[in-house]
Amino acid sequence: MTIIATAAWAISQPAANRFSEQGSSLTRYASVFNGVEINSTFHRRHRPSTFARWADSVPDSFRFSVKLPKEITHVRAMREIAEPFEGFLQDIVSLGEKRGPLLCQLPPSLAFNAEHIETAFKAMRSADTGQIVIEVRHKSWKSDEAAYLLRAYRIDPVLADPSVVWTLEDFAVPPRYVRLHGRPKIYYSSYTSDELRAFSELLTPGAWCVFDNTASGAAGENALEMLDLHQAPGRLPHEAPSVKPS
Repeated sequence: MTIIATAAWAISQPAANRFSEQGSSLTRYASVFNGVEINSTFHRRHRPSTFARWADSVPDSFRFSVKLPKEITHVRAMREIAEPFEGFLQDIVSLGEKRGPLLCQLPPSLAFNAEHIETAFKAMRSADTGQIVIEVRHKSWKSDEAAYLLRAYRIDPVLADPSVVWTLEDFAVPPRYVRLHGRPKIYYSSYTSDELRAFSELLTPGAWCVFDNTASGAAGENALEMLDLHQAPGRLPHEAPSVKPS
């Protein structure tokens, strides 16, 4: 299934009538959407019981994408990450089969270093076999060597908008994870219907599309419109490229 989601599960007041009136905010959110991106794990640890409660609040088909802690991506800059990564996996284990991709978002200052990155990828893959996606923000990642390591360790590049490193033309197959931050003002701007339609045509079964333009409340409304577009009768998938950084 294709997953249309927002970063966190806030429900904006103008769209509240689209959701169930019963239950917690997450339960109400999950009455419409089939996935969510948990960003709070970037800033702080949660108890395993918290993830268990969240998992119990949603349908069986619902999935959680979980962002890696900043200790891994920013403080340690992807070096010597085996111990904190394994601790992170233990924290979220109670999500069970409702766990979706792990999101690794790197800081703009983190340049590609083949030796360090391969060591990090190896540690991650030694501990986890699930889907891992990565959003990079340093131009040095647009290289054949980076592309090779991503393929070798089955790490899916993220198609982000606005694009910083990888654009749609760098993708050889449809992207498996799309993050829409808002344009022109990142985290704030809402997408137009034409822009949403173009992104909708990229989405294939199993892909994620996450709206991160949450600062103004635009994410929820954009996600609802995207959901309507994606579920429209007669919709044809767009034959467009996906992630192969080159």
